[in-house]
Amino acid sequence: MLIRNAMLADALGVREGDVLIENGTITAVGKDLQADGPVLDAGGLVLLPAFVDTHCHFRTPGFEYKEDLTSGSRAAARGGYTFVNCMANTKPVCSSAAIAQSLMDDARRIGLCDINQCISITKDFDGKTVSHLTVLPPNLRFISEDGRGVRDSKVMYEAMTIAAEKGLTVMSHAEDMDLSPIDYRLAENLETVRNIYIAEATGAKLHMCHVSTKEAMEEVIRAKRRGVKVTSEVTPHHIWFYDNGFRVNPPIRKKEDVEYLIEAMAAGEVEAIGTDHAPHSPEDKAKGAPGMVGLETAFSVCYTKLCRQCGLPLETLSRMMSKGPSEILGLNKGLLAEGYDGDVVLVDLEHPYVVNKDEFAGKSHNTPYDGLTLYGKVKATVKAGVITYNEL
Repeated sequence: MLIRNAMLADALGVREGDVLIENGTITAVGKDLQADGPVLDAGGLVLLPAFVDTHCHFRTPGFEYKEDLTSGSRAAARGGYTFVNCMANTKPVCSSAAIAQSLMDDARRIGLCDINQCISITKDFDGKTVSHLTVLPPNLRFISEDGRGVRDSKVMYEAMTIAAEKGLTVMSHAEDMDLSPIDYRLAENLETVRNIYIAEATGAKLHMCHVSTKEAMEEVIRAKRRGVKVTSEVTPHHIWFYDNGFRVNPPIRKKEDVEYLIEAMAAGEVEAIGTDHAPHSPEDKAKGAPGMVGLETAFSVCYTKLCRQCGLPLETLSRMMSKGPSEILGLNKGLLAEGYDGDVVLVDLEHPYVVNKDEFAGKSHNTPYDGLTLYGKVKATVKAGVITYNEL
């Protein structure tokens, strides 16, 4: 596929040019490229590396009435994503290599969006057993207890010790479950500090999911300064909303938290934007289930907030939505450059549009963005040189 007449933008900068994708890989980037085969005329739209999500829930197995691999893949493609990292809080809990591999194989057969499936830190979320981590195959390199924190510090130490030995990355949902009913802010901050110090002691790679408080981000930045192998992600909803009652976990925070998170993003301290795409049925949401869908609105929310309102360069946003997540997950994605995977997305940055949840491709519509006017609509998604979503 030859993509012509585009404005190219990635973590390296913005420039005009064409992109040639052959056998799923970018083989040339430049002006006036020629090639046999299909040509996609971008019509002056902006071409970015496709987005990579460090934090997602496709609800398979066990909760397919909320989302499944097919509907989740469609939502991802509509949002410009070609790869997502799925959490383990399924039913049964994803604690085995067999379940994880089956899900990844099924997503590959669907062909719209590849996934990495995380393994739970403790077996079946029992809070104490980590022996299953010792027998994980080399291709399963990410573990997470998402939706809860690991209560027992000794168990977390044992898990991070194994992670350091096997080259696993621990994806931390920082929440002291004993403190959550008392002070949700303190629950995130204290567990952030604890997990950072355990990672420092064991040498494990630590990724802090959905960092939402100023204090937690400050601790992450300080830890990086002293050499701890820690990265972080921020969600679109934690930079868009403040003092908002929409139920998510961690909660929507204060205005000063939002301002500090954006400052950290502008300064290059945040490696990734993770959607925490969390589909729920209307009944479950009405009962208080935390979370919102995010794949189909993530780029627009972030572009509108970070670039148009706060003045961050587009290349900074691309780094956090493509290059940074790819580096965390060990993928050959994230740049418009020769040798990288031919995963790209065309976006319209000039014309506003109104979010309509009834047009979502995913099964669930639990979003507070419905009716909001945003910029940065995804017009087409290309995975390995094949169009997976097209609104041109």
